[in-house]
Amino acid sequence: MQPLLELTGIGKTYPGVRALDGVSLHLNRGEVLGLIGENGAGKSTLMKILGGVVPPSEGRIRIDGRDYPQLDVAEATRAGIAFVHQELNLFDNLDVAGNVLFGREPLRGGPLRLLDRRAARERVKPLLARLGADFTPDTPVAELSIAQRQLVEIARALAAEARIIILDEPTSSLTLSETARLLTLVKELRAAGVGLIYITHRLGEIVDCADRVVCLRDGRLAGALRREEIEHAAMIRLMIGRELRALYTPPARPPGEGGLQASGLITAAFPGRALDLHIRPGEILGMAGLVGAGRTSLARTLFGIDPPLAGEIRLNGRPLAIRSPKDAVAAGLYLVPEDRKRAGLVLEMPIVENVTLASAPNYTRMGLMRRAAEWKASELQRAGLRIKAPSSATRANTLSGGNQQKVVLGKWLSMAPKVILFDEPTRGIDIGAKGEIYGLMRALADSGVAILMISSDMEEVLGVSDRIVVMHEGRISGGLERAGFSEQAVLRLAIGQGEPARVEAAPA
Repeated sequence: MQPLLELTGIGKTYPGVRALDGVSLHLNRGEVLGLIGENGAGKSTLMKILGGVVPPSEGRIRIDGRDYPQLDVAEATRAGIAFVHQELNLFDNLDVAGNVLFGREPLRGGPLRLLDRRAARERVKPLLARLGADFTPDTPVAELSIAQRQLVEIARALAAEARIIILDEPTSSLTLSETARLLTLVKELRAAGVGLIYITHRLGEIVDCADRVVCLRDGRLAGALRREEIEHAAMIRLMIGRELRALYTPPARPPGEGGLQASGLITAAFPGRALDLHIRPGEILGMAGLVGAGRTSLARTLFGIDPPLAGEIRLNGRPLAIRSPKDAVAAGLYLVPEDRKRAGLVLEMPIVENVTLASAPNYTRMGLMRRAAEWKASELQRAGLRIKAPSSATRANTLSGGNQQKVVLGKWLSMAPKVILFDEPTRGIDIGAKGEIYGLMRALADSGVAILMISSDMEEVLGVSDRIVVMHEGRISGGLERAGFSEQAVLRLAIGQGEPARVEAAPA
């Protein structure tokens, strides 16, 4: 049978950089092809070529038996290719229906051919129902969470009725239930004859849905796996050329006393629910839960972005009055946000200015910046965190996701943290960089920092945490000590099948 898609000898050269070197792969009808590789391996470049965003330097593209020396975006769309991008490409000024049907909007009669909004809503409604979305076609995209925006991206690909769908980190912001629904949808599309290229750093999803796996490393094809060969260790070996140690590293010592305690805390997202929380010095407390459970709202409240409606927050036994992020920073309580590009970094600024932005007064004298001191502090963080960049003058928007996350972390490490709240700390980060982030978190905990790790990645929650609490509809529905960790236990608590736990507020 002729493949639906064939890429033969694809190369791409930029000035001084060989991004792709002789990459060949194929995709059959009704097949899920897992495409893996670390950040910088060439996955994005290869997909940009397939999507018509950039031309190849050499090689051949064949779709359904037709050769294309290169594609442009319009040709790729006409050929039946649709993307679900990791970096969400949505229009905040449009509603959901406008984004899903952009470029294919239904029009009604008359010389002006006006947009038929009713028809647009009716066309998009079943797509959202198919995805289990909890918003409507006329919801403004600006009001949606990152997870909800991800579902809009997927709905847009479904609306295009594409023959080839490229999913780039499609579950990076989705919860367990949403991820399960997406994987079911992937299998339905495969059964309908659609060819799918599935790109993710969550290797469990590849195991679950892929028929074959191909791996890129340093712009070249590093190897392939048949269905019966697909498992974590084999994929990691292909990606990084070596074995990766287990996720969990035990703490150097038992957790200390004190830390951050919230008692009777009520957030604006759930005005009828109070919760207690205790994050102890020297531990990584994992927090799981479904989207909408209130985890990010809790982090925003603890960091002072949103005011609490009631309750008390204490740090090492002393009450904290956190009315703004400035108060939290002054107390040594820092947030590494879910969306590092929009809320954690100023992308156009260099590393040095991002690292010292929150502590700029420490580098001034008589109102003037002490550039040498600022540079020294940034270079210490760049070296200590192993940020891959020529110098601290490198702009943040040129860095990989893992290195961007390290810059966000470096901003806080230069300020002697007591508590760090990590919201989805490895979203969109490759497996090797994830290991580095986990190592940094463990080192921080071993130095006495109290860490809260909010994550929708089950493997991460189970593999990195010393203790787990689970949120359900604005309250802590339960807690687990490490000996009791299991996916089933977390899922049960995430859907509210458990008594409110007292373990998370127990004294150290």
